[in-house]
Amino acid sequence: MLYISYMYCSLIIVKASEGRVRFFNMEISYYNLKIAIFSFAIIFVLRWTWRILNYVWFKPKKLEKQLRQQGFKGNSYKLLYGDMKEMKKMIEEATSKPINFSHDLIWPRINPFIHKTITNYGKNCFVWIGPKPAVLITEPKLIREVLTKNYVYHKARGSPLSKLAISGLAAHEKDKWATHRRILNPAFHLDKLKHMLPTFKLTVNEMLNTWMEVISKDGTEIDVWPYLQTLTSDAISRAAFGSNYEEGKKIFELQKEQIELISKMTRSIYIPGWRFVPTKKNKRMMQIFYEVKALILGIINKRMRMIEAGESHDDLLSILLTSNLKEIQQHGNKKFGMSIDEVIEECKLFYFAGQETTSTLLVWTMILLCKYPIWQERAREEVLQVFGSDELDYDKLNQLKVVTMILNEVLRLYTSAYAINRMVNTETKLGDLCLPSGVQLILATMLVHHDTEIWGDDAMEFKPERFSEGISKATKGQVVFFPFSWGPRICIGQNFAMLEAKMAMVMILKYYAFELSPSYAHAPHPLLLQPQYGAQLFK
Repeated sequence: MLYISYMYCSLIIVKASEGRVRFFNMEISYYNLKIAIFSFAIIFVLRWTWRILNYVWFKPKKLEKQLRQQGFKGNSYKLLYGDMKEMKKMIEEATSKPINFSHDLIWPRINPFIHKTITNYGKNCFVWIGPKPAVLITEPKLIREVLTKNYVYHKARGSPLSKLAISGLAAHEKDKWATHRRILNPAFHLDKLKHMLPTFKLTVNEMLNTWMEVISKDGTEIDVWPYLQTLTSDAISRAAFGSNYEEGKKIFELQKEQIELISKMTRSIYIPGWRFVPTKKNKRMMQIFYEVKALILGIINKRMRMIEAGESHDDLLSILLTSNLKEIQQHGNKKFGMSIDEVIEECKLFYFAGQETTSTLLVWTMILLCKYPIWQERAREEVLQVFGSDELDYDKLNQLKVVTMILNEVLRLYTSAYAINRMVNTETKLGDLCLPSGVQLILATMLVHHDTEIWGDDAMEFKPERFSEGISKATKGQVVFFPFSWGPRICIGQNFAMLEAKMAMVMILKYYAFELSPSYAHAPHPLLLQPQYGAQLFK
């Protein structure tokens, strides 16, 4: 290894006649130079071989040993794949057919592997997400600690592919997250959201008019699911981009296709660098990425010109851009605000979070009100009493006690964010546990929402009255109800989603009575808990 020191010399003079190389006053033969290069190559290969072996075997086995020493149970680690193959197989089997309309069958259908793991080992268990162990956390005190200490427990990194669809605030940590949250907050303040109620009303009216046309032509049965998806995508398009609504719709369609492509690819182990291989799917994902970016950039440029000309708008994009300009002006430096690329990513996040959560909440609300018609009637009576023929406004929406109770109970039983992932990046004390670096945490929202020890023996029954005195009273101050997460990183769009959902349900209940069609098949899907076969209802 003495030859390595020769490589730091900078001037090389070759003497062809002697077949040697001169480094200033030092000479070595070509043979010795080859040995030096070969040594470097060996060191490089050995280093990367060790890193790969450590990643796929030694580190996972070390983490497994540490977890078992603390009483956690789970399957033994399988090279590289962990439990992924069995997970994929069980999900495919579970989603191949519908289930009986029983709320306690939801979790076994959307996450059959974790359900099986809990059955075999108890709640104090772990599963393998490839070479990384993921510990299940269901204790309310521990959940509170994890969600409170967002500076310690970071969001688990997904596949690099996920960044092609969603990034922005949801993916940021520490100072960058704090800056983006501060800039975005004004857009989601209640005073701003109140101005969006006419937009919500217009969008719901369009959907109800479409229902009327469909029913008059095709009879009384209608699958409301695609219409509710269109409703929420139209609402977020108008709320986010105002007059650029049609361009917003195109963005949503592309984002939806992107998420479906990524979802299919992340069901197996991700191979580093695979996204750069020019397969048909990879090329389509990159095409969508750049097309969405170009569309949003075009809208941003138009809106910036309007703002510079002194025009004011109340849509989310205008408020975001204005807030961003204030942040930059306050510090006198662009680095303190968002870049154009970061604004684009936040706009993409508007779509995903603003559309999927609300449409899922609305569809399960309608399905459950069909299943429990007494609550449908109670909600309709309240709507007619509070509104009658009056205009829909924020203050009156706030008076809806029964409708709010129903929405909260639907979120408890059918929360689309049924698990929250966090990452332990340094050895950390959590309660009585000592979690090693490299362990992932799964905060099983749905399991906590369905826990009979927390909610009582009737936990799996639809009982909106449990929220009759508000969330705090129902949860007894514990972190046992968190459909929009909890703590500093609680969903910034929570008020947006709930206002839109209330507005939609008020107008639907006011003009329609509905029941489940015999053709309806109960099948909550792992992809954000969407109804796999639609939601066929009778008028």
